[in-house]
Amino acid sequence: MPPFVRVGTCSWADESLSKWWYPRGVNGAEGRLRYYAERFDTVELDATYYRLPEEEQVAKWVERTPPGFVFHVKAFGLMTRHPVKLEALPPELRDGMPVDERGRVDRPPRELRARVFERFHEALEPFRAAGKLGGILFQLPSYVVRKPASLDYLVWAKEELRGDEMLVEFRHRSWLDDEGRAETLAFLEDLGATHVVVDAPKTEAKNLVPTVPALTSPTLYVRFHGRNAATWNKRGGSAAERFDYLYSDEELEEWAEAIRPLAEEAENAYAMFNNNGRSPSPPGLGEREWFAQAPVNALRFKELLGQEVRA
Repeated sequence: MPPFVRVGTCSWADESLSKWWYPRGVNGAEGRLRYYAERFDTVELDATYYRLPEEEQVAKWVERTPPGFVFHVKAFGLMTRHPVKLEALPPELRDGMPVDERGRVDRPPRELRARVFERFHEALEPFRAAGKLGGILFQLPSYVVRKPASLDYLVWAKEELRGDEMLVEFRHRSWLDDEGRAETLAFLEDLGATHVVVDAPKTEAKNLVPTVPALTSPTLYVRFHGRNAATWNKRGGSAAERFDYLYSDEELEEWAEAIRPLAEEAENAYAMFNNNGRSPSPPGLGEREWFAQAPVNALRFKELLGQEVRA
């Protein structure tokens, strides 16, 4: 029997899904999540990157999904050293936060950053209580390079997660190039953190890491960003442009074969599609002009893995 891989997308409320995937009549946050959860058993929660989650809202997400559904939660930007506007923080967490001339929180001391971690952790309790919490996705910005200070921060951040699983995605090449790869993977393994395998454009850009299919924990976690090299570093380009890519059947078949041996070694395996653009609908395929790339590719990937797909 082939290993089981949970397949999902990196949001259920992305613009492309909302406009081009959900059927007409499936409206509102509740209806869309219920529809999504009838077709996939896992998802990434990316709204938490922009705003700290609220426990009341988390409880609603628990209620709207079936038993066994798994949410992976993207860490709030301040937790992964991204720039965050002061007003993105709850009022009670703003006091004492240093800000720069653009109103962004600027290198806060760890005791203040720890308060943010604490609030984030507390809000996710409904997920834990229901057995629906997967990992916390630490997507580091491209300016966080491999150096002792960065390693030290990850050690500290892992402790602040208080037992939740850490999924680490690097965005600077120094972490996984030929010189740094072995040290990085050994560090993550010692830390007890999961290396996030990425499929992305194959260029030498510093903010693109190579695909390194390796396990550093019992979890296999693969994120599919698409392979649109032309838009990845497009000046002024949006996230939708960067991840605008439709995987071909041949590309998905290659991954279906490649993921199996890794999934056999892992206790849990996930394949998450972040190609959140849209593609023109072929003639005769429904009445919509476009279709959303991520859910279409994710459903096809499930088929290639031999899993049942609900229309």
